[in-house]
Amino acid sequence: MTSDRIRYKRLGYVVLNVADVARSRTFYEKHVGLAFVGQSPKGDVYLRCSDLHHDLVLTKSERPGVRRIGWQMESADALAALRESCRAAGIACSDVPVEEGRELHTDGGFRAVEPSTGAEHEFYVRMAFSDSPFEPTHTRITTLGHIVLGTPALAASENFYYNVMNFKQSDRIADAVVHMRCFPNPLHHTFGLGATEKPTMNHLTFNVKHIDDIGRAGPRMEAAGVPVVYGPGRHPQSGSIFFYFLDPDGLTIEYSQGMEEFPEDNPREPRRFVLEGGSFDYWDGKPKPGFTEVGAVG
Repeated sequence: MTSDRIRYKRLGYVVLNVADVARSRTFYEKHVGLAFVGQSPKGDVYLRCSDLHHDLVLTKSERPGVRRIGWQMESADALAALRESCRAAGIACSDVPVEEGRELHTDGGFRAVEPSTGAEHEFYVRMAFSDSPFEPTHTRITTLGHIVLGTPALAASENFYYNVMNFKQSDRIADAVVHMRCFPNPLHHTFGLGATEKPTMNHLTFNVKHIDDIGRAGPRMEAAGVPVVYGPGRHPQSGSIFFYFLDPDGLTIEYSQGMEEFPEDNPREPRRFVLEGGSFDYWDGKPKPGFTEVGAVG
């Protein structure tokens, strides 16, 4: 079956639309802890939190939010199987332009748009490694973690991610939030969906190594005047400790530490949580104004 061949390595990279690229570059370097890589001829900024060329791209736009989500596939066969799955579902696929592939330091691949949100996804097999290892500064970021989008058509969006992209459901909160993983990546979720009135970017997450990275973030962010909007807390679904704050455009960014991992074979069944505060935070915390309020798609 085609779906059995659609296999992912990781959430590859995310492109964020930001109002002021220089301002956001400073924020993500100084306050989040990413490393500057370089700048494209048109002014896009590349940042990383891994040994690969980049994990985050900042591009100028008057509509802050997510521009594109990149996924690294396991193999050329997996990429071909996904293209076949998209075409069978009537989803248009467009090859990544050669020059863009060079700028992104990938082997090209293709792009497709999820119809209900308009979210553009890019799929590729290889990204070049950086010339030097990533060295964390104040926060020991380990990986780009996950991204969550809001959709006005949750069932239709779920159908796309399960049946076209071969994502697997890990857990859900009623018919409001769904946690998914890009199979066979073991992390509890590399992607999520929430039920919203219009397409939105809910939040973007960076995984950190120790609970101390969460603990130290609060005083550091407060001293810098960075708005903290939720946490520290613990998500009941993944078991991860969370800490949410806002970037200069008001986009919600998360540090996450500790997360359930799934085996490829015989994973547990997805669970259904009731829609109540305790399903979002074991510690009964409440989000502050600004949490997930800003974030366009596309």
